[in-house]
Amino acid sequence: MLVEQISVFLENKAGRLAEVAAILAEADVNIRALALADTSDFGVLRLIVNDNQKAIRVLKSRGFTVSKTDVLAVEVEDRPGGLNRILDILHKAGINVEYMYAFVQHSGKNAVMIFRIDAIDDAIKILQKNNVTVIEGSKVYTM
Repeated sequence: MLVEQISVFLENKAGRLAEVAAILAEADVNIRALALADTSDFGVLRLIVNDNQKAIRVLKSRGFTVSKTDVLAVEVEDRPGGLNRILDILHKAGINVEYMYAFVQHSGKNAVMIFRIDAIDDAIKILQKNNVTVIEGSKVYTM
């Protein structure tokens, strides 16, 4: 049920994000989802890609600091209140959402969101108990 996300630490200067995108393109690595958080000095680029190992290898070979994190991909009803339902389930279970971001496409009639959650195994159980679809990593990488 887990999805592997890679995080790339970037200096906050012109061209660094474009450099990462170019390196991944040259390696034929497809970005499926991303989020960028920044400060005045650096940023953290979080990526879901179709080939984590290749992405990590090529980015590290070009001097980037890269790490891996487990996240969840969750189907969210694409209607007003769809996201609130998921967040309410997690809140009532005492599970903290550290961050989240959108995926690049719908899964059927639902949207897909990526969640970084502190108690990931508990989150999977409670979401499934509440009939929320948690998408397998192998499916996410090819969507």
